[in-house]
Amino acid sequence: MNFAVVGAAGLAVGLPEGNMGNSEVGHLTIGSGAVDYQVIVKINKIIADGLIGKQPALAGAFKAAVSGTGRLHLFGLLSDGGVHSHEQHLYAIVAAAKAAGVNRTFLHVCMDGRDTPPTSGAGYMEKLEAQLAEIGHGEVSSIFGRYWAMDRDKRWERVKKGYDVMCRAPGQCATTALGGVKAVLEARYAKEPPEKDEFIEPTGLVADGGIADGDVYVCFNFRSDRAREMFECVAVKPKFETGVLRKPAMCVQMTEYSSAFTSPIVFPPTTQSNGLCETVSKLGLTQFHVAETEKYAHVTFFFNGGREEPFEGEVRELKDSPKVATYDLEPKMAAEPVADAMVREIEAGVHTLLICNLAPPDMVGHTGFFDKAVEAAAHTDTCIGKIHDACAKAGVGLFIVADHGNCETMMFPDGSPMTSHSTTAVPFVAAVPVDCKVAFNRKEGGVADVAPTMLTYMGIDVPKEMTGISFF
Repeated sequence: MNFAVVGAAGLAVGLPEGNMGNSEVGHLTIGSGAVDYQVIVKINKIIADGLIGKQPALAGAFKAAVSGTGRLHLFGLLSDGGVHSHEQHLYAIVAAAKAAGVNRTFLHVCMDGRDTPPTSGAGYMEKLEAQLAEIGHGEVSSIFGRYWAMDRDKRWERVKKGYDVMCRAPGQCATTALGGVKAVLEARYAKEPPEKDEFIEPTGLVADGGIADGDVYVCFNFRSDRAREMFECVAVKPKFETGVLRKPAMCVQMTEYSSAFTSPIVFPPTTQSNGLCETVSKLGLTQFHVAETEKYAHVTFFFNGGREEPFEGEVRELKDSPKVATYDLEPKMAAEPVADAMVREIEAGVHTLLICNLAPPDMVGHTGFFDKAVEAAAHTDTCIGKIHDACAKAGVGLFIVADHGNCETMMFPDGSPMTSHSTTAVPFVAAVPVDCKVAFNRKEGGVADVAPTMLTYMGIDVPKEMTGISFF
């Protein structure tokens, strides 16, 4: 058994120094075997250079608003977590909209509480309201917890609640934000039981601030998976029955949320070539990828370097995540069906490379319930054991790594629950057959080193595009 500790946050995954890792960049970096500076770093530089309003898609959005209804709508997560969005990006876009001559800019704000402390949103809102006052432009029109407006598991009943408020469907009356939006949030926290950021009920705050026909809509989240569903409902068509159907003049996505969308993109995608899966495919070898719904995109699209379609010889299998409100209610999730699929394919002996994601430690870690996270971790350990035993019996190597930290830190020093990811380095374990005379050559590295290590073990040349360094 070989053991090392690898970085999965900050510069190790192409994020700013000190930023916590996340599932998207973690899987991208592991799968590519290289560190690619992520879009947040690129956006930060564009903003620092004063060029955000000059990006063609945004400039086009501002022009369409000015020449049309004069109304621009910005939707996204208010957070400095740097996982899905960043508050500095929102401030810069509002300032650029004012400079471009947009008459009114409405902000439809998702509250975080997962990548940030559960009731920190009032503080972020206070900063936002101060920034809007300083810029002299923009108004917070709607608020919603990310639970409702940033689903990624086709729970359309949640998305509908956010959509109906944002579009001011019949019966969605605006709430007067006396004392500012911060006061609205603080009142929600004071309820019994408290209504925390992630679960803030969708609420309209400006009576005429809903999306109307001919308006312009921009989503400023840079991470795609939790931006996709709401964007599709606004830009394409709602996936549910609704009393209102708005037709914006233009919709803009910060990054590519889906290759099926034709809307302009502020920061178009760049794909990484010759990652682990592409390298295996080019050799005519087959591979198997399996995960449950919550992590399926991560072991396919993200692990494959931002590629939607499977590589030649790639077989994919999806297991349904349990349909529960939060995963503390079902902490085992679908880890066992995923593990069983891996065992089945290992025993079949068809594929050269097999990849899975076991979701409970991350998804249950986000709930903040310590006992449930322990249960999730224990069940995941059991599932890993099943996979390990199958590998040992078949005489194949097993490589285990986390894509970021989370449930190893479940509370802050004051005892309050910590629901966000962490900057903790993660374990990387290689369990290889006893007759393989290989051992790790060091004890520390980064997650970009995983793919080169696996290829070296498999006897496959490491492509020049991989900047990670093999542990063998």
